[in-house]
Amino acid sequence: MNNPIIPNENLGLVKDIPGYTPNISRLICMMNYARVTTIGSARGLTIDELDYLHDEKSNSIGALLLHIASTDNLYRILTFEERDMTKEEIEKWKASSDLGDLGRKEIKGNDLNYYLEKLDEERNIIYELLKNKNDEWLYKESNEEGFKSNNHYAWFHVFEDEINHRGQISWLRKRLKKS
Repeated sequence: MNNPIIPNENLGLVKDIPGYTPNISRLICMMNYARVTTIGSARGLTIDELDYLHDEKSNSIGALLLHIASTDNLYRILTFEERDMTKEEIEKWKASSDLGDLGRKEIKGNDLNYYLEKLDEERNIIYELLKNKNDEWLYKESNEEGFKSNNHYAWFHVFEDEINHRGQISWLRKRLKKS
């Protein structure tokens, strides 16, 4: 991961980051740790390993990585742009957002760098946008379909979802069929 904010040797430190407010800094620290460990769980995988399906219902590691990038994209649109996705955006991200049969059909044949670039691309946009937000923005509330939350929860959910899928990636990696 090309992390422009926190050097890897400081990943265990949750602290202020120059250019960001205190609570946004802490959120970024946690998001970064989740991202670095996710990337570590996929390090060195070949295209065949990234495309491996354990059974007819599982998702590939590549699909899970792209799903993580699509989640960053979705929550960027929801929280920074404060809008729903357009039809074009939904179509672009549908396979990686929904996963399942569509993801198994469409997400394959890419090398690890493809997925890492997508992850970096989405996250780096978020880093830039967070520079212009303050801690008050984190607590801005929304009420989507009767679920009351705020931006802080939304971004916690993003890296909580990533951690969940990193667990799936680790589980799948241990079960790769070695040729």
